[in-house]
Amino acid sequence: MTVFQGILLGILQGIAEFLPISSSGHLAVAQNLFKLDDVPLLFDVFLHLATLFAVCLYFWRKIARLFCILGRWIVRRTQSESTVHPEDLLTGSDKAGRRTIVAVIISTFITAVIGIFTSKKMPELSIKSTCAGFLVTAILLIVSNLKRRQNEAKAEKEGAAPAEGISLFQSVVIGVMQGFGTLPGISRSGSTIAGALYSGVDAKAAGDFSFIVSIPAILGAFLLELKDLDEVNESIGAAPVIAGCAAAFAVGYISLTFLMKIIRRGKLHWFAAYLIPAGVLGLIFLH
Repeated sequence: MTVFQGILLGILQGIAEFLPISSSGHLAVAQNLFKLDDVPLLFDVFLHLATLFAVCLYFWRKIARLFCILGRWIVRRTQSESTVHPEDLLTGSDKAGRRTIVAVIISTFITAVIGIFTSKKMPELSIKSTCAGFLVTAILLIVSNLKRRQNEAKAEKEGAAPAEGISLFQSVVIGVMQGFGTLPGISRSGSTIAGALYSGVDAKAAGDFSFIVSIPAILGAFLLELKDLDEVNESIGAAPVIAGCAAAFAVGYISLTFLMKIIRRGKLHWFAAYLIPAGVLGLIFLH
């Protein structure tokens, strides 16, 4: 792999990791087109790790609040009024934050269980399976948008305020969908946001939680694949990895900022218009 190819893959990762179009699926397609059949999975995980830093930078306030809430929870201290942020449904209060922390743990555990199974199946999947995954993601986005509209219409009719934090049921649904999103072609962000919306989470909170819950999942995948570190150095080299990670971080932060605006406007299903033709063309032409 050349440095130029590493940068291109990093840019692709930065775009596709946050936009609900499946970064792993697009990396698989790009590697197929570049004839890079010997790239270790750890290279992809390195790129995911680079975009993880973009997540931490974008959500640093919410992450800091969660650690503060966890600290108060452990020492049993009461939250002061100055630290309450009613507009933040995930970390704005100790009650919301505690529910969010528990939800992250539950969702991550479920994702890990499913991920162990899917990781064994991934080497057997063809590039056409990845392209079929694009179509599945498109369906998820369309269905979740319909559910979001139903939820908002019901809330407006009943005059109900959005619930704080993530419930036990919602965390299970999101964990299952994130585990499902480990398959190439299935967008992790798209599937977790779809699961959150379908289970009744507010649209903005669904987007925020989708990326917060990705932090332990990506770190776990990175630790599991560290055994291939020598293989990455031998087959790729340090320069393409560093260049790719730098590109993934920079482009990823821009993509995340763009996506959060799309989520707040309730237009996530727009990406189905790209995924459907991409999936169909891939099924026809790639092999």
